[in-house]
Amino acid sequence: MMLHFIRHGDTLQSIADQINLENPLYIKEFHNQKCGREDYIFEDLVVGKKLFLPDHLTIHNYNSRNDASFKSPEKNPKISFSPENLNSQYKVNIKEISFDDGKKSENSFSYNFSLKWIKSEYNYHTFHISKSDFSNIKEKLGDLASSCMQSLNPIEIQTNLKGEIVTINLLEETIENFPKIKEKLLDQFPDKYAKIYIEEFEYVVLNQELFQKKMKQDWLLKTFFAPIRNEFKNGKSSFKIFLENENSLVDIQQNGLVNNQTDEVILNQALLNDNVKIKFTGDYTLSAQTGIIRSMNIRNSYSEFNILHTTELKVSQIS
Repeated sequence: MMLHFIRHGDTLQSIADQINLENPLYIKEFHNQKCGREDYIFEDLVVGKKLFLPDHLTIHNYNSRNDASFKSPEKNPKISFSPENLNSQYKVNIKEISFDDGKKSENSFSYNFSLKWIKSEYNYHTFHISKSDFSNIKEKLGDLASSCMQSLNPIEIQTNLKGEIVTINLLEETIENFPKIKEKLLDQFPDKYAKIYIEEFEYVVLNQELFQKKMKQDWLLKTFFAPIRNEFKNGKSSFKIFLENENSLVDIQQNGLVNNQTDEVILNQALLNDNVKIKFTGDYTLSAQTGIIRSMNIRNSYSEFNILHTTELKVSQIS
């Protein structure tokens, strides 16, 4: 048995975390069995009073009961991934905000993307994804960029059996027809600056390694196909993801909850470790039966050269 004097800020949960006790309710049970009547814990802890804590063997015995709330099946969902015959449309809304010396700039746009399952073989799923119907494009460069992206539809994505991206490729016919695609883009955007952009676009498209690297930086793709279906243990699971670039690999931790009434799994994400320069939150709703994403909301902020950048991504299944 251990003796602890209650301090400001102490809670049953915080003390349980310190002694590796999974179910904090056993602190109250153990203490009340050992203390005198005048020292009973009824509701809140009282600062300055003594608290009897279980020893390591007793803690082990308590933990072996596996009755902590975070060990319930509802908080440890086993998320499968069964995309066979999937052919869905999603609405994507992106908002980019920056603060520079107190001055705020904001850019918002939206588009639709379709996701179609093609086949499964050799423990991989193959999908075709297309982006279309871009709106709120205010600048000509944005219009050019969206036209370039749509000219590649559909793009082929290969995932593992858990829905994580393995490769991103252009279809062979797209590569073969790219001279015609480029010519059409040049006709649509005839000025010299557009020509420079289109030639740089061509260089990326015809360089498979560079194309794949660029596509994996796309906010939609890297979060939609993130390792969100990793195994849960004690109410949590985790994975690594590049948020901005290859230097921003971070650990994401997520809590899960099965909503049996709606046949959905709800995921809430945050950075595993505190980071002064980076903030991240994510909320997903998935089908409990298939593991297909129904909606997701991502918010990421980071500071660079005293400029605060924030990206908000909202995705919802519309069909």
